[in-house]
Amino acid sequence: VQLVESGGGSVQAAGSLKLSCLASGYTSGRRCLGWFRQTPGGEREVVATIYIADDRPSYVDSVKGRFTISKDHAKNTLILEMSSLKPNDTANYYCAAVLGSGGYCYLLQEIFKRWGQGTQVTVS
Repeated sequence: VQLVESGGGSVQAAGSLKLSCLASGYTSGRRCLGWFRQTPGGEREVVATIYIADDRPSYVDSVKGRFTISKDHAKNTLILEMSSLKPNDTANYYCAAVLGSGGYCYLLQEIFKRWGQGTQVTVS
Protein backbone atom coordinates (compact mmCIF):
# COMPACT_ATOMS: atom_id res chain seq x y z
CA VAL A 1 0.00 0.00 0.00
CA GLN A 2 1.23 3.49 -0.85
CA LEU A 3 0.34 6.46 1.35
CA VAL A 4 0.67 10.08 0.28
CA GLU A 5 -0.18 12.88 2.69
CA SER A 6 -1.22 16.41 1.77
CA GLY A 7 -2.80 19.45 3.34
CA GLY A 8 -0.12 20.55 5.75
CA GLY A 9 0.83 24.17 6.16
CA SER A 10 1.07 27.08 8.55
CA VAL A 11 -1.86 28.30 10.61
CA GLN A 12 -2.40 30.56 13.56
CA ALA A 13 -3.34 29.19 16.95
CA ALA A 14 -7.07 28.42 17.26
CA GLY A 15 -7.23 27.89 13.51
CA SER A 16 -8.14 24.80 11.53
CA LEU A 17 -6.46 22.58 8.99
CA LYS A 18 -7.47 19.46 7.09
CA LEU A 19 -4.98 16.73 6.23
CA SER A 20 -5.57 14.08 3.59
CA CYS A 21 -3.84 10.79 2.90
CA LEU A 22 -4.39 9.04 -0.41
CA ALA A 23 -4.07 5.30 0.09
CA SER A 24 -3.49 3.16 -2.99
CA GLY A 25 -2.87 -0.52 -3.43
CA TYR A 26 -3.89 -3.55 -1.36
CA THR A 27 -7.40 -2.11 -0.99
CA SER A 28 -8.97 -5.33 0.27
CA GLY A 29 -6.59 -6.06 3.08
CA ARG A 30 -6.43 -2.92 5.19
CA ARG A 31 -7.23 -3.32 8.86
CA CYS A 32 -6.60 0.18 10.22
CA LEU A 33 -5.33 3.56 9.11
CA GLY A 34 -3.92 6.19 11.39
CA TRP A 35 -2.32 9.59 11.82
CA PHE A 36 0.88 10.08 13.76
CA ARG A 37 3.11 13.08 14.38
CA GLN A 38 6.71 13.76 15.24
CA THR A 39 8.69 16.87 16.11
CA PRO A 40 12.40 17.27 15.40
CA GLY A 41 14.25 15.39 18.08
CA GLY A 42 11.04 14.04 19.50
CA GLU A 43 9.43 10.65 19.50
CA ARG A 44 6.71 9.79 17.08
CA GLU A 45 3.31 9.71 18.74
CA VAL A 46 -0.05 8.39 17.64
CA VAL A 47 -2.73 11.02 17.06
CA ALA A 48 -5.74 9.04 15.88
CA THR A 49 -6.58 5.72 14.25
CA ILE A 50 -9.60 4.31 12.50
CA TYR A 51 -10.72 0.69 12.13
CA ILE A 52 -11.65 0.15 8.50
CA ALA A 53 -14.41 -2.41 9.01
CA ASP A 54 -16.67 -0.10 11.02
CA ASP A 55 -14.90 3.29 10.94
CA ARG A 56 -14.48 3.27 14.70
CA PRO A 57 -11.99 5.98 15.69
CA SER A 58 -9.51 6.20 18.54
CA TYR A 59 -7.86 9.44 19.68
CA VAL A 60 -5.00 10.38 21.93
CA ASP A 61 -6.28 12.44 24.85
CA SER A 62 -4.52 15.62 23.77
CA VAL A 63 -6.58 15.90 20.57
CA LYS A 64 -9.98 14.63 21.70
CA GLY A 65 -12.68 17.13 20.87
CA ARG A 66 -10.40 19.01 18.49
CA PHE A 67 -9.41 16.48 15.82
CA THR A 68 -11.61 14.19 13.76
CA ILE A 69 -10.38 11.20 11.78
CA SER A 70 -12.51 9.86 8.95
CA LYS A 71 -12.25 7.91 5.74
CA ASP A 72 -13.67 8.72 2.37
CA HIS A 73 -14.13 5.21 1.06
CA ALA A 74 -15.01 6.31 -2.46
CA LYS A 75 -11.82 8.34 -2.78
CA ASN A 76 -9.60 5.92 -0.83
CA THR A 77 -8.59 8.86 1.32
CA LEU A 78 -7.94 9.15 5.03
CA ILE A 79 -8.76 12.55 6.49
CA LEU A 80 -7.76 14.36 9.66
CA GLU A 81 -9.72 17.49 10.41
CA MET A 82 -7.95 19.60 13.00
CA SER A 83 -9.50 22.56 14.81
CA SER A 84 -8.61 24.74 17.80
CA LEU A 85 -4.99 24.14 16.88
CA LYS A 86 -2.30 24.88 19.42
CA PRO A 87 1.40 25.63 18.96
CA ASN A 88 2.26 22.26 20.49
CA ASP A 89 0.36 20.58 17.63
CA THR A 90 3.26 21.66 15.42
CA ALA A 91 4.86 18.54 13.95
CA ASN A 92 5.35 16.47 10.86
CA TYR A 93 2.18 14.43 10.45
CA TYR A 94 2.33 10.93 9.00
CA CYS A 95 -0.30 8.59 7.67
CA ALA A 96 0.16 4.88 8.35
CA ALA A 97 -1.60 1.59 7.73
CA VAL A 98 -2.04 -1.82 9.30
CA LEU A 99 -2.65 -4.58 6.79
CA GLY A 100 -4.24 -7.97 7.22
CA SER A 101 -7.04 -9.12 9.49
CA GLY A 102 -7.67 -8.51 13.15
CA GLY A 103 -9.54 -6.41 15.67
CA TYR A 104 -9.43 -2.77 16.64
CA CYS A 105 -6.04 -1.08 16.53
CA TYR A 106 -6.83 1.57 19.16
CA LEU A 107 -3.60 3.55 19.70
CA LEU A 108 -1.17 0.67 19.20
CA GLN A 109 1.55 2.44 17.24
CA GLU A 110 3.80 -0.62 16.97
CA ILE A 111 1.42 -2.52 14.69
CA PHE A 112 1.48 0.18 12.00
CA LYS A 113 4.06 -0.92 9.46
CA ARG A 114 3.34 1.08 6.31
CA TRP A 115 4.09 4.79 6.35
CA GLY A 116 3.77 7.87 4.20
CA GLN A 117 6.38 10.59 3.85
CA GLY A 118 4.66 13.10 6.08
CA THR A 119 3.30 16.62 5.81
CA GLN A 120 4.39 19.52 8.01
CA VAL A 121 1.93 21.36 10.22
CA THR A 122 3.09 24.57 11.88
CA VAL A 123 0.92 26.41 14.40
CA SER A 124 2.05 29.83 15.58
